Amino acid sequence: MRDRTDLVQVDHVSQTYSSGARQFTAIQDVSLTLAAGEFVSLLGPSGCGKSTLLRMITGLQQPTQGCVLYRGRALTGVNPRATIVFQSFALFPWLTVQENVEVALKARGMSPRLRAARALDFLDRVGLDGFENAYPRELSGGMRQKVGFARAMAVEPELLCMDEPFSALDVLSAETLRGELLELWTSGQIPTKAILMVTHNIEEAVLMGDRIVVMEKDPGRVITEVPVPLAHPRRRKAAEFQAVVDQVYALLAGQTKTEPEELGTAPGEPGRTRELPNVTVNELAGFVEHLASLHTQRTDIFRLADELHTDSDRVLRLAEAAERLGFVIVAHGDISHTPLGETFAEASIQARKEIFAARVRRVPIVNWLLTMLKSADRHELEADVVQSALGLEFPPEEAEKQLAIAIDWGRYAEVIAYDHARGVIYLEAAGMASGGGTMTRQQNA
Repeated sequence: MRDRTDLVQVDHVSQTYSSGARQFTAIQDVSLTLAAGEFVSLLGPSGCGKSTLLRMITGLQQPTQGCVLYRGRALTGVNPRATIVFQSFALFPWLTVQENVEVALKARGMSPRLRAARALDFLDRVGLDGFENAYPRELSGGMRQKVGFARAMAVEPELLCMDEPFSALDVLSAETLRGELLELWTSGQIPTKAILMVTHNIEEAVLMGDRIVVMEKDPGRVITEVPVPLAHPRRRKAAEFQAVVDQVYALLAGQTKTEPEELGTAPGEPGRTRELPNVTVNELAGFVEHLASLHTQRTDIFRLADELHTDSDRVLRLAEAAERLGFVIVAHGDISHTPLGETFAEASIQARKEIFAARVRRVPIVNWLLTMLKSADRHELEADVVQSALGLEFPPEEAEKQLAIAIDWGRYAEVIAYDHARGVIYLEAAGMASGGGTMTRQQNA
């Protein structure tokens, strides 16, 4: 029977960042508790602040507001009772497997004899006995991540934090490593009292966690917690497992709202400027075609990840993009194509472009860009200038990403064009000729 003492208390924390005169809220008023004996999955879309929250809990980052308590005491620095396993393997390539594990023990002042014995013990527990003298380059991705687990657990942390630890692995390696970690945890072969795992993969969260803390973005916040009352080992095909997965998909996908609510407002206008989902037009078109090919009006969103051989985060982004353009409707975890979506899926190449162009002009960020280009001299703007303007709405990295998506969507719709060599965006309607990789302007009629 595991101890149920509260280890972590996150008390109304917020995290804001400044970019010039603008402030961005990464996390807003988040509270949660993690008890000994729990395996908690922290789930949410990319950009919702999951990793930021994890760094706060381990003391690597201080919140702007609120506080994090560990065993009832406020964290003022790095939490010595917690360790993190990162998405990247973060191994020293010039050290052997054993030496990589010993690094953390050496930092804690353990003698060479004791740390060698401890490293070998934990390498044996994760199934790497016999590889202690190998170098990281000799190991597969899954084996390298096992070294990361051994290194994290060798210091015998009370709290083991994992930041998307399986996302850099191939499907089979990830599945094997999930199972092996769960075996160590459920059998009590590791001294860890609690595990907190960040993931954007819904099935992974349900497979491993006793409880799922569900986050949303803009700003990052906890929207609910979902208990997972299923014994280990869990069977993905079991009706009870799929019911929990379906429940979480429904929470994250939400429901289609009115068009103004779905689209948001343009940059600089009052209200919320919604990010463009990070998907390409080709992916979006394939997604809408797939839905139309199912010959059923409503489909469980969670089933699409397996059908499309992708993860839940990408399915939700595709659904959001299709929803924003009016091609699908989402409700209660189900997705159905609209008549416009069916028409788009069945249209010819040119007709599909025309439908997309008509819809994308209604998307505030794209429409805002078109309006600026129409007003600009020669109907062109430097991409850096547009990115700076978007930087008043989004953090710098997100502003760059949003501009790239807007350009991709606008080029497909043939409403804008982009000269990469000059770093210039211009109206397609202004007329552009291309030859030998060099673009030249034509005068407007």
